[in-house]
Amino acid sequence: MLTVSNLSVQFGKRVLFDEVNTTFTEGNCYGIIGANGAGKSTFLKIISNQIEPTSGHVHLEPGKRMSVLEQDHSIYDDYTVLETVIMGNKPLYDIKKEMDEIYAKEDFSDADGERVGVLQVEFEEMDGWNADSNAASLLSNLGISTDFHYTNVKDLDGKQKVRVLLAKAIFGNPDVLIMDEPTNDLDYETISWLENFLANFDNTVIVVSHDRHFLDAVCTHISDIDFGKITHYSGNYTFWYESSQLAAKQRAQQNKKAEDKKKELQQFIERFSANVAKSKQATSRKKMIEKLNFEDIKPSSRRYPAIIFEKDREVGDQILNIDNLSASLDGEVLFSNIHINLSKNDKVIFYSRDSRATTAFYEIINGKQQPDSGKIEWGVTTSQSYLPNDNSEFFETNMSLVDWLRQWAKTDEEREEVHIRGFLGKMLFSGDEALKGADVLSGGEKVRCMLSRMMMMRANVLILDEPTNHLDLESITAFNNSLVNFKGNILLTTHDHQFAQTVGNRIIELTPNGVIDKYSTFDEYMSDPKIKEQRHKMYAK
Repeated sequence: MLTVSNLSVQFGKRVLFDEVNTTFTEGNCYGIIGANGAGKSTFLKIISNQIEPTSGHVHLEPGKRMSVLEQDHSIYDDYTVLETVIMGNKPLYDIKKEMDEIYAKEDFSDADGERVGVLQVEFEEMDGWNADSNAASLLSNLGISTDFHYTNVKDLDGKQKVRVLLAKAIFGNPDVLIMDEPTNDLDYETISWLENFLANFDNTVIVVSHDRHFLDAVCTHISDIDFGKITHYSGNYTFWYESSQLAAKQRAQQNKKAEDKKKELQQFIERFSANVAKSKQATSRKKMIEKLNFEDIKPSSRRYPAIIFEKDREVGDQILNIDNLSASLDGEVLFSNIHINLSKNDKVIFYSRDSRATTAFYEIINGKQQPDSGKIEWGVTTSQSYLPNDNSEFFETNMSLVDWLRQWAKTDEEREEVHIRGFLGKMLFSGDEALKGADVLSGGEKVRCMLSRMMMMRANVLILDEPTNHLDLESITAFNNSLVNFKGNILLTTHDHQFAQTVGNRIIELTPNGVIDKYSTFDEYMSDPKIKEQRHKMYAK
């Protein structure tokens, strides 16, 4: 279907891809993974003809149509929402536009009539007469009500624009669908809808995403960019990750017999297949589990940071008590009438339809912002470590990372450079990397520095506002595992579904009219019919 031949990409002396040859076949969903800077987004731009490679070429089977989820949210500002979606099928849209232009002529000729007749036949073959209703249905499924269908795109908010561009990308059943971080700025319900849509999509999907739950839900293959090459592996992200870790362990076991290693790999596949057979993936796409083969399992060269949170002391019975808390922004109520009492071992997922509400909540309980009303009382045995959504204020300095981290050392021993370099090394800042200025870091490097800071503080309460922003899959995976293993309290807000599902044991939703509070997993909470009814009432008041 889509073939990449002898593809090479070089920027100056840096070689990004070296003689890549690969094929993306019909009916499969390929999740493109790779370390930050490996060239994931660049590869998508090349196969969609947005940029040219240094050498080589990309060939799409004749007669097939490719669609791309666009990143520029303002490109269709002057078009209506419905028209923008239909533009996703360019051949159909071009025919529709030409027919409209001919019909609008004042001097309609015989030649015009003949041309319209030809166009109408083509339009009907493309199901063009149902284009408006199909586009409207797609928009409604993505949460864009009919009230907005004839509104100009520029009059929508950012999250609505993302949904319109998503509808445009999948409109008209493209043969190849290319998506770069499609879950960004989407809420839980919309992501779930997109997962189900792609799981039942019969054509080819090529996607880059840092959302592991999304990759697990839709992918039949993982396409790993490493050493300038692209290698396809059957299975979803979890299978690739766990199998690569197993293969790495086996490679280190020099004395283990080949037969024993083979048996261990086969048992791993059987166990993984049994687990997935119970999920919606069992009937999705092309039953990718049937294609798993132990010969595909190879170790990965990925480096995972060592994120280990320890605490100086145990917490007592009193963790956090909140009474009648409320907050607003520019006259708009973010949350009100919030009563919460946290208990020992609570790992709480704080959730709201409005992300400004959770951020304001964290800023308030950390003393960074004043509430409209209410009382906050931390237990005397608690110590808090906060990872804010916006960490920019921490990096308004050109001091080296060693000196930067030294600010949070508590003892003379902790202030020693060897000790500090140890924390930085765990976050992959080794050698001269530890001496770079704090003001020149990338977004992902800043978050890893903040995690070094949190580990050094040894707090027994971790407060995390969208902690996976800017992190690569390796850091996200290691971070997730560390929170699962942490023995203290966690207050967490995240758009990463797997983070929420695996870390939290209690869900607290902040609404403008009170709080919804339940001990459960995130999936149980979001699928509970009684909770859905309660949520509807809390937001509708």
